[in-house]
Amino acid sequence: MTLLVACLAAAAAAYQFLAWLAVLAFLRRPAAIPRELPRVSILKPVYGLDPHFYEAVESHAILDYPDYEILFGLSDPADPARPLLEKLCAAYPHRPMRIIVASHRAPNPKVGVLIELARQARHPVLVVNDSDIAVPRDYLRRLVAALEEPGVGLATCLYRGEGQGLAGRFEALAIATDFVPGVLVAPRLGVSEFALGATMAFRATDLARAGGFEAIADYLADDYQLGRRMRALGLRVTMAPLVVVTFLPNKGWRQAWQHQVRWARTVRACRRGGYLGMPVTWATLWVAALAACGWSLAALGLLALRLMTAFTVASRVLRMPLGVPDLVLVPLRDLWGVAIWIAGLTGRRVTWRGRSLKIAPDGRIRHTPDLAPVDQ
Repeated sequence: MTLLVACLAAAAAAYQFLAWLAVLAFLRRPAAIPRELPRVSILKPVYGLDPHFYEAVESHAILDYPDYEILFGLSDPADPARPLLEKLCAAYPHRPMRIIVASHRAPNPKVGVLIELARQARHPVLVVNDSDIAVPRDYLRRLVAALEEPGVGLATCLYRGEGQGLAGRFEALAIATDFVPGVLVAPRLGVSEFALGATMAFRATDLARAGGFEAIADYLADDYQLGRRMRALGLRVTMAPLVVVTFLPNKGWRQAWQHQVRWARTVRACRRGGYLGMPVTWATLWVAALAACGWSLAALGLLALRLMTAFTVASRVLRMPLGVPDLVLVPLRDLWGVAIWIAGLTGRRVTWRGRSLKIAPDGRIRHTPDLAPVDQ
């Protein structure tokens, strides 16, 4: 047993060190200047009022880019976000913006809205991001530059969370210290087909060749499926040197748990092998195991490596303040993540946007009559 603990701890240390090297490589990437500035359509599905919603959508109206439009898509004409979208359109009359109520229905409601937005988009480059995403002024320039790289069909980017309350802070830490390091390491382990829903930029012609949004309307992880289809066309998915912000709601532990379990079960459906291999990345768990075996110095060394990687990702890549209290929370968040992983090992039902959904082993949303609303 002690030999097994030592091997797993060594694997976790190697992963943390690889993540640290991947972070340094990301930081060395220069911000490319695009050779051309094609017209862009930003497709933004909206569902309800997220925290800092107006701040997030307004950041799209003031971008440093010569010719682009913004299409906001609603599935409900009475969506509570609509008055704020109308306020935004009135505040920036020079910016082409449209509010579109989508009539298309799909198992994945977000993709149903995107199908309608893509049909009405006027420009050759499409950018999709979530309604709670705020972006920097050079957002489109950096994405367009990434799309100009040889063989690239889709450009995505990292994001940081800004959480409210302890549960929200835990989720923000999960993004910064667990999810983002995994994203940066993945290409070095041969995993490069996924995209991140925080931002996806691609050409309308490539989307059509991939089957359009209609081809992924049955899937929960639409971002992963779109990246996978771009790869099937022989195109690369690249990570633009860019970070956007997602505003996490001030929800309780129950909703935070449901959100994380949904993510875990979605990852399991997309890449089962990778999901089962996650325990080798759990430095904090193996720190505890090393300490239990009496190897205190080794445990302290692995913990120091874990915290160094977490701090570097958060502070250098995401520009997220990470003080001593946050560093103390990192090991606790890691152990919470272990519990989430265990919960994600089994089960097909997830909670998303107030509805209980059942997902098939391949990640499709099952067409069943029992997809009932759940309490918020």
